[in-house]
Amino acid sequence: MSAPSESVIYVLDFNVGNETDDPNNPWTSGRIAVGTPSSNTLKTLKSHELRPDGIEVLLHEGQNDGRIFWTQMGGPEKNDGTVQSSALDGDDVKDIFSRGEIHTPKQLAIDEKNGKLYVCDREGLRVHRSNLDGTQKEVLIQTGTWTNDEHVSDAARWCVGICVDAENGLFYWTQKGPSKGGKGKILRANIKTPKGATASTRNDIEVLFEDLPEPIDLQLSVSTQQLYWTDRGDFSKGNKLNRASVAGSLGRIQERGYEILARHLHEAIGLQVDEKNRHVYVSDLGGDVYRYDLDGKGVEKFFEGQGVFTGIAVADLGREERARLYGL
Repeated sequence: MSAPSESVIYVLDFNVGNETDDPNNPWTSGRIAVGTPSSNTLKTLKSHELRPDGIEVLLHEGQNDGRIFWTQMGGPEKNDGTVQSSALDGDDVKDIFSRGEIHTPKQLAIDEKNGKLYVCDREGLRVHRSNLDGTQKEVLIQTGTWTNDEHVSDAARWCVGICVDAENGLFYWTQKGPSKGGKGKILRANIKTPKGATASTRNDIEVLFEDLPEPIDLQLSVSTQQLYWTDRGDFSKGNKLNRASVAGSLGRIQERGYEILARHLHEAIGLQVDEKNRHVYVSDLGGDVYRYDLDGKGVEKFFEGQGVFTGIAVADLGREERARLYGL
């Protein structure tokens, strides 16, 4: 009989306001932290992260060689963001995108079927893709030129959240728009770039929703074709967890619209849909991790006041594996 599994929660923490080795640069004190719904307390797995933002965990069935993938935004004005991966215990850190290869990486998504990694690049104004080891890098979407100050200052061009539907050959992303501006968009395109098109000229892009408060991270339930997203924005309209069916044509999607599952979040960022256990996890800059049922009901709150949270990921691990890796 196998040991019972429990969801391990991986959360990225800006850790701003806490002690740091460099008081002149508090942004270097970010961390990757882990916990479980029953542990109440987060443990630091990796420290000295520079504005960590997006995280995914890839488990290989029956093997102990899973990997954690995460982004560090770096300084938005410096073009020094990175994407890295490590073993589940935080060792064996490898660069997927090194400094200078990506500007301000935000959410990332794994296409396990095709062995691909997708990353949104905010001030870089791009959506990137590579193999899981960082080879075969390519740009799929380009909304402007990161060396053009006018383009970079236009937040409507900023690519932030991303998810992949490998079964249907699509990927989805957000362009968040200006802060509290109500100009955000959710878009999608084909995994395969149209013949003869480039990242800036492709004609297969569909805008699902626009004039949104400030859409951030995305997750797709492939089995139900339900798209979930967090948003920030004005509290009268934003800071919510949302859901929409993306089955069928663009017109049908827009006709159905979207529903609000939860309100009153505090600068919502991270999102993880746990289809197996029928949960949705949300993390916010206010320092809370929420767990909802897939319909937004049954909310629980974890790790309150233990950080300034951005990205979140969840993985089911057996008791022995949790204890060996994290002491949980």
